[in-house]
Amino acid sequence: MATDHDYYAILGVPRTASDAEIKRAFRKLAQKWHPDVNKDPAAAERFKEINEAYQVLSDPRRRQAYDMFGRAGVTGDAGEGGFGFATGFGGFGGFGDIFDAFFGGAAGPVRRAQPVAGSDLRYDLRISFEEAVLGTEKEIEFSALARCPTCGGSGARPGTSPVTCPVCSGRGEVRTVRQTLLGQMMTATTCPRCRGEGRVVETPCETCRGDGRVERRRKLRVAIPAGIDDGHQIRLSNEGEVGPRGGPPGSLYVAVHVAPHPVLRREGTELYAEVDVSIAQAALGTKVTVPTVEGDEEIEIRPGTQPGTEIRLRGRGVPHLRRPNQRGDLHVLVNVVVPTRLTKKQRELLEAYAREAGEAVGTNGGLLERVKEALG
Repeated sequence: MATDHDYYAILGVPRTASDAEIKRAFRKLAQKWHPDVNKDPAAAERFKEINEAYQVLSDPRRRQAYDMFGRAGVTGDAGEGGFGFATGFGGFGGFGDIFDAFFGGAAGPVRRAQPVAGSDLRYDLRISFEEAVLGTEKEIEFSALARCPTCGGSGARPGTSPVTCPVCSGRGEVRTVRQTLLGQMMTATTCPRCRGEGRVVETPCETCRGDGRVERRRKLRVAIPAGIDDGHQIRLSNEGEVGPRGGPPGSLYVAVHVAPHPVLRREGTELYAEVDVSIAQAALGTKVTVPTVEGDEEIEIRPGTQPGTEIRLRGRGVPHLRRPNQRGDLHVLVNVVVPTRLTKKQRELLEAYAREAGEAVGTNGGLLERVKEALG
């Protein structure tokens, strides 16, 4: 080992480096030079240097002594001022920090795994156009894994209880220790017997066979908010399947499918409808009935209404999903229909109008042709 090396230089940090910078540099170098990873013959020697430097610089007292007396201040060569130092993993920051460098700090106490949560479910719900705009409430029915009524979800036969796993002693993980060039290396894996739960069922429930769940039909009332659109999903927490052996339930996602309306067309919070009127109705004015989500409504077509005129009914559109007190508008587009066939009486009346207006009539440049051309 090159004991005359500067510890700061070994870790590649300045003398003003913070504790976090020193630890970060050690982790990076340890991952690169550990003999189990790096097969270079010089890796073991290089790794010992790195570990020795980190054990000193990560301890505030040893670092202070090293800054004052050099390496002699931490090996005992400085008389009473020395703090003593041992190579390998026996000193401060040894095995635990090396394990942390490779496994993210998993060398500490192993916590028992949390109960496995149940699966999420999806339900496809079809509603009408009006129900989507105004909101509604629906009752749905579906199958899901529910808590076993016999064992209460424990998975154990009534009168018995799950016991601590004999393999992992209830920790949910199994530790394996192996020898390396630098001492012992430990890894932790999920217990194969209890699958991380820390408990096992020795006498399974006859109803659920130890799973703690059975399939059941469920009924649930779902509130559909006003303004929901096709393809939206409603999440109902804790309404999915329960987890095995007492695990928490997942969520239920209700996917909404909205049936199209025969007349109304939706764009966000705005609704659109079209009404047809005759030339006479557009010229003289009339009243027509248009559909709305609340039912049919009569609106006025003013005299002289031009083709493509838009009549806006404010507040008769779709409520904002997040602001239900605000609604969009209903836009009614007026189509002026030009007749393609006329009775003799109708033609005479139109010709009389044309003469009165001083307009030419007939097949070439006549009134009907001009009206048709104007209306596209």
